[in-house]
Amino acid sequence: MLAIAITPALGMFLAFVALTLVITYFSARKATGSAAYFAAGRSIKGWQNGLAVAGDYMSAASFLGISGLICLKGYDGFMYSVGFLVAYLTVLLLVAEPLRNAGKYTMADLLAYRLKQRPVRAMASLSTLTVSTFYMVAQMVGAGGIIEQLIGVPFAPAVIGVGVLMLVYVVFGGMLATTWVQIIKAILLMGGAFALSWMVLQKHDFSMTSFFNHVAVADFAGSKPPVNLLDPGMKYGATLANPWGAWDFISLALGLVLGTAGLPHILVRFYTVPDAKTARSSVVWATAIIGVFYIMTTFFGFGAATILNISDLPLDAKGLPNGNMVAPILAKVLGGEMFFAFISAVAFATILAVVAGLTMSASTSFAHDFYTNVIHHGKEKTMGEEVRVARITAFVVGAVSITLAIKLGSSVNAAMLVGLAFAVAASANLPVIIFSVFWKRFNTTGAVTGLGVGLISSIVLILLSKNGFYKAETAIFPLENPGIVSIPLGFLGAWLGTIFSARDMEAEAKFAELSVRAQTGLGAEKASSGH
Repeated sequence: MLAIAITPALGMFLAFVALTLVITYFSARKATGSAAYFAAGRSIKGWQNGLAVAGDYMSAASFLGISGLICLKGYDGFMYSVGFLVAYLTVLLLVAEPLRNAGKYTMADLLAYRLKQRPVRAMASLSTLTVSTFYMVAQMVGAGGIIEQLIGVPFAPAVIGVGVLMLVYVVFGGMLATTWVQIIKAILLMGGAFALSWMVLQKHDFSMTSFFNHVAVADFAGSKPPVNLLDPGMKYGATLANPWGAWDFISLALGLVLGTAGLPHILVRFYTVPDAKTARSSVVWATAIIGVFYIMTTFFGFGAATILNISDLPLDAKGLPNGNMVAPILAKVLGGEMFFAFISAVAFATILAVVAGLTMSASTSFAHDFYTNVIHHGKEKTMGEEVRVARITAFVVGAVSITLAIKLGSSVNAAMLVGLAFAVAASANLPVIIFSVFWKRFNTTGAVTGLGVGLISSIVLILLSKNGFYKAETAIFPLENPGIVSIPLGFLGAWLGTIFSARDMEAEAKFAELSVRAQTGLGAEKASSGH
């Protein structure tokens, strides 16, 4: 039996869990029917969905992983923040409105609007499950690490506990419970980030000049002489040890900027609002909130390098400083035990909210796209069967993610894992979404080929890199992130698949109809039953 002391951090954990379980209880009473379970009855307001999208997007990788990367790798780590923020412009300009107007519950609804249902939905479901699993493993790794440090629960039981809680939200409360968990988490996270940034600036007398002067001579990593963390190249510079550093940076940037528009758990959020105008409004809200947050990662990442010592950080399984713990430990040094408890509880809330959203998108895609539309040709055998299958899928996806997270352990940086998920999403999902909406000639063969080539190339390249089966010195693929190769391959696969296959006159005939609906919302499913 584990002996666990009731600490302030554990008390705040339990308070958050209790609050979210109450929300789940009331949401479960409303989650009757597919639209209510999968899309919260399309009843979420713009600002609410904006907060929920931000809550879904500002993950453990953002709060824990990026803080650690900025602290340990300086300017190069900050590029993750820039990439995550800029990515939302792609969503706003290209994806949000057409997706809300043309779809119902999942990304595949948009693709299947004018293409053949079964092959497109099968591939889209596989892609959704793959991207969601990658992303979820990153959150689980962050969860296990933070709970292990705070409460003393070993890594594996901590990951299992988070997984079980996440399944409770999804299985019983559906999208409505998931949305409100994400809204509460976003408010708590922004409050914690503001407070931590304020304390860091207070330490530097609220002088940006003083702050960046200290960053320029940081000796956090024990470097003699001190390094300038504002200089690029600490992670992605071309060196004898890593001659591919600059290419790795370009690859990461492509994956981050293009990947968001293909992330399933972000895309499904646009189905919870009543119309496309509200979808656009929610993206503007989300972009503003996310933008402010990522600016603040500068303060806790660089601030940790100027305030903490290397010995303050726990070591990971490889004996290196655990960057995932930078933000909570900085909070402890600046604000004492209670603030440390609050920031830790916020990190815990962050993880729970994001894994709930990921599980929701994965289970929705499998149940709606694969089970109902591929296996049963779009017809439920019995009332409520689609929701039951989604709940079963949630258990399976959760079990797989928990197992992989335990296998990887706490030594993996959460932000790096999420970067890989972005690359897979950008390689497989984005090309077919873009071509489906903007290219009349695009057909089913192109969609299946694009999804398949993007998915397989990105996964294979990851496995052949040092993030897969190989060590850095023996890796067959020299880059950490596959985006620079796999994203063009995804677009190329979709284009070649279309060009070298017979024209689909039915799909081309529906292109005008899709264009009108995507741009105007004419015929889109509304929140009220009367439409």
